[in-house]
Amino acid sequence: MKYKLVIFDFDGTLADSFPFFLHAVNALAEKHHFRKIDPEQVETLRHYDAKRIIRQLRIPLWKVPMVAAVFRKRMAQNVGDIPMFPAVTEMLHTLSEQGITLSLVTSNSHENVLKILGKENTGLLRYPQYGTSLFGKASKLKTILRKSGLAAEEAIYIGDEIRDLNAARAVNMDFGAVTWGYTKGDALMEHSPSAMFNRVGEIAEKLAH
Repeated sequence: MKYKLVIFDFDGTLADSFPFFLHAVNALAEKHHFRKIDPEQVETLRHYDAKRIIRQLRIPLWKVPMVAAVFRKRMAQNVGDIPMFPAVTEMLHTLSEQGITLSLVTSNSHENVLKILGKENTGLLRYPQYGTSLFGKASKLKTILRKSGLAAEEAIYIGDEIRDLNAARAVNMDFGAVTWGYTKGDALMEHSPSAMFNRVGEIAEKLAH
């Protein structure tokens, strides 16, 4: 099926922010009194969903929005150190040139996305949803569908976390899992996504035709 709408997650999907995430979480742990991520824990945590990671780090749920806001602020201060994944620009332009509508749902800020993706790439996105709560992506996917006038069956959400997959399924949308992000590919595969992408260029190869 040729999708008319491709919606992307940002962190771990378009932006290579996982190393920054690890550093920032440990810095925030000291200030906000939750567990740090030990280096030997990293690969294990990359098999968990977001809720399990929050429990593992002993972050109280009421603190999650505050921690997320501080994380975005820290990223803004260090945004020059966070690159796009290789071939993202080419992939986005290839899809757009095929007449596919591109969009974005992310917990990150518009300012951070703009600085990392650049004005030209960000300008390709229609109806983007920024600053989404950690588990609020499903409602934002619905918003994009409503604004685009397309049905869920005509769209795919592409991301790197189990919560992204769950959000897509909550609105009956296909989900494409990328293997280069926060969650390990085999952990995503266990949830039977609609598609798996092992490199950025593969997205255009499979969806632009």
